[in-house]
Amino acid sequence: MRPLSDLLVLDFSTLLPGPMATLLLVEAGARVVKIEPPSGDAMRSYPPIWGKDSALFAMLNRGKESLALDLKSSDGLKQVRKLAKEADVLVEQFRPGVMARLGLGPIELAELNPRLIYCSITGYGQTGPRSNEAGHDLNFLGDTGYLALSSGDISAPVQPAAPIGDIAGGSYPAVINILLALEERRQTGRGRHIDIAMSENLFPMTYWALATGFATNEWPGNGTDLVTGSSPRYRVYATRDRKGLVVAALEEKFWSIFCARLDLDVSFRDDSVDPARTMGEIARIVIAEDAEFWTNRFSGADCCCSIMSDISHAVRDPHFVKRGVFAHTVVNERGDTMPALPIPIDPGFRHEPDVARSAPALRRALD
Repeated sequence: MRPLSDLLVLDFSTLLPGPMATLLLVEAGARVVKIEPPSGDAMRSYPPIWGKDSALFAMLNRGKESLALDLKSSDGLKQVRKLAKEADVLVEQFRPGVMARLGLGPIELAELNPRLIYCSITGYGQTGPRSNEAGHDLNFLGDTGYLALSSGDISAPVQPAAPIGDIAGGSYPAVINILLALEERRQTGRGRHIDIAMSENLFPMTYWALATGFATNEWPGNGTDLVTGSSPRYRVYATRDRKGLVVAALEEKFWSIFCARLDLDVSFRDDSVDPARTMGEIARIVIAEDAEFWTNRFSGADCCCSIMSDISHAVRDPHFVKRGVFAHTVVNERGDTMPALPIPIDPGFRHEPDVARSAPALRRALD
């Protein structure tokens, strides 16, 4: 038995934040019923298409059930209320007030089921001047100062490769708080309404910048600090074949080993004297050789230095393969399989990886 195998979760969310949160719950054993509009979750149509639906949808909704309902119809509302009466958790990510206008808000459903844990995921929270404002991941990153800390040249800014706000600000906090609410319910017998605001949940990601600013009133700028590009010890350096030598030799013990392997002249090793000068010398040395040369040079060196891997090579890395990171599979209606999305759930809490699981087809009624 998996730890959440006795839970029924109703998932009204679409696209990414809520679906990833409920993916973690279903992988830990919960029964997740995905309540979709009659046309289905918009993610079903996102490229690339894999069988009848999107590969993205398949990864994010593996192991769930589907129920397509018109929430503006009396029959749809009747079915939802019937399910809500027995549910343990409900996850939704409409704008504040939408579910309440349908008669499915946290107050209405708490009267129906006092044990229900009702989790709302929004950009800016249930209250406040911006609570009804539209926004996406990039907006949340921009609103909270995250982008400004390391965006590069504003004429050609670096855009984050991951939807950090959706996942780190939405999905993970939702799961953490749902689990806390389940423990609270075990003690009190009552559920609660959880207010997850993706934007404000990004502030913990910039803990170092907040500590600096609040303590000194000197706020970090674009690329001005240790982890954002000001230090030669924490940077990516270009190799001759246009790959990257990833250097994270922050501690002195690692820095000493790195400098020795690089054969950096002693006049550059005290990087506190002129960081830009040391950085320039390292860049000059690294770009003179190909990535293979530096791979061999740093082989066995315990100094937090490696060659940047593209994602196609990363998924085949012998370490990740041995760890079983991509051992679970998702299957579509044609019988095609692909590795399932890795998730931060201990393998002991999940089903065995040899069980291929599918994302749900759009269904008009539960079996």
